[in-house]
Amino acid sequence: MDFQPTEDQRDLRAGVRDLLAGRYGREALRASVDAGAGVDRALWRELGEAGFFALRLPESEGGVGLGLPEAVLVFEEAGRALVPGPLVATHLAAGVVPGAAAGAAVVSAFDLGGPLVTHLGEADAVLGAAVVPAGEPVASVDPLTPLHRVAAVGDVSAYREAGALLTAALQLGSALRTVELAVRYAGDREQFGQPIGAFQAVKHLAAQMLVRAEVARTAVYAAAVTGDPGEVAAAKLLADGAAVRNARDCLQVHGGMGFTWEADVHLHLKRAWVRAEQWRTAAQAEELLARELLDAAG
Repeated sequence: MDFQPTEDQRDLRAGVRDLLAGRYGREALRASVDAGAGVDRALWRELGEAGFFALRLPESEGGVGLGLPEAVLVFEEAGRALVPGPLVATHLAAGVVPGAAAGAAVVSAFDLGGPLVTHLGEADAVLGAAVVPAGEPVASVDPLTPLHRVAAVGDVSAYREAGALLTAALQLGSALRTVELAVRYAGDREQFGQPIGAFQAVKHLAAQMLVRAEVARTAVYAAAVTGDPGEVAAAKLLADGAAVRNARDCLQVHGGMGFTWEADVHLHLKRAWVRAEQWRTAAQAEELLARELLDAAG
C-alpha cells in the first residue's frame, strides 16, 4: 500500500492550513482563551462552507464525497491550529443531525466514555442522545474545552472507530506543531553566546519529539487507509503519547518561559490531555491490541 498523500490530498491539506492560518491564527487563539469562548459560530459556519464537516458525506447527499484519508489530513491541520470545539462529533454527525454538515449546528458526543460531555452548553445536539441533556459544569484543564457532567450516557459505539482515528489526527497535528515551536525557540533563544539549539541536550529533545511525531503520523495515515480497528487503536495510542510527551518536551525546551500563560505550549498540553480521554483511552487501546495479539497467537 502507498501511504504517501497524493497531489490532490496535499493541496487539500495546504488549503485547510491557509484557511486556518488566516481565520484562526495565534491572535484569534489567544483571544478565545482570554474570552473563555469554546466555539466560534462564525468560524464553525466557515468550516462548514469549506466542506470540513461534509468531507465524507456522499455527493448525492450534498457532501464532498471523500474518505478517511482526506479527513485525517484535514483534522491534522485543525489539531495543529488548536481549533476549539467538538470538531470530530460534528463531522460524524454530518448527514445525521440537520445543519451539522454545513456548520450551522454544533454537535457534541458522549466521547469521554463516562458522564462528561464537552461543549454541552454550546451544543445544538449530542450524538447518542435524542435531545440535548441537562448537565452540571465541572472544571476543565483546557480553558477552551468546557465540560459538563450529565446523568445518563448515550451509546456512540457506531462512531467509535472513526471518532478515535480523527481524534488521533488532531493529536498528530498538535504533536507536529510543538516540534515546530520547540525548534523555533531553540534557534532564537541564546545562552552563553549561542542559540540553545546548539546544545546537545536540546538537540536530543527535539530529535525525540520529531521521531515520536513521525511514528504517530505513519500509524495514523496507515489506519486511515486500512480502517482496521487494531490499526486505529495503535494510531490513537501513538498519537496521544506523541501529543502529550511532545508538549512536555516543548515546555522543557522553552524553560521558564514555557510555564508562563503567555506561551502557547501549555494550551497544546492541556488539549492533548483532554483528547487522550476521548473516544478511546490508552488503556482501552492496549486492551484491544492485546486481544488481537492473543487471537493471532491462537
